[in-house]
Amino acid sequence: MVTGVTLAGACLGLTTQLLSNGMRKLPLMRHPWEHVIGMGLGALFTNQLIQWEAKLQEDLDKKLGEAKAANRRRLSGSDEDLATGLSRFQWRK
Repeated sequence: MVTGVTLAGACLGLTTQLLSNGMRKLPLMRHPWEHVIGMGLGALFTNQLIQWEAKLQEDLDKKLGEAKAANRRRLSGSDEDLATGLSRFQWRK
C-alpha cells in the first residue's frame, strides 16, 4: 500500500510541475530538477496524509471508547435506584 501511495504522490508532484510549466507556456521539461523535487514533495505529502489519517482513526476510536465507557457507567444504575426515585415522585391530581 505504501508503494502505491508513494507512486501516486510522485505522479501528483510531476503533474503539478508539468501543469505549472504548461500554463506559463514554457517547455514542459524546462528544469528537470524541479520535476524531481515536485515528485519528492508529492510522495512526502501523500505518505504524511496516510499517516495522519491512521492516527486520526486511532484517536477517534479511543475517544469513542471513552464515551461508551462513560455512558455505561452513567446508565448502569440498578433497578432499586429507579424504584426509590419513582417512589419519591409526587403525582399531581
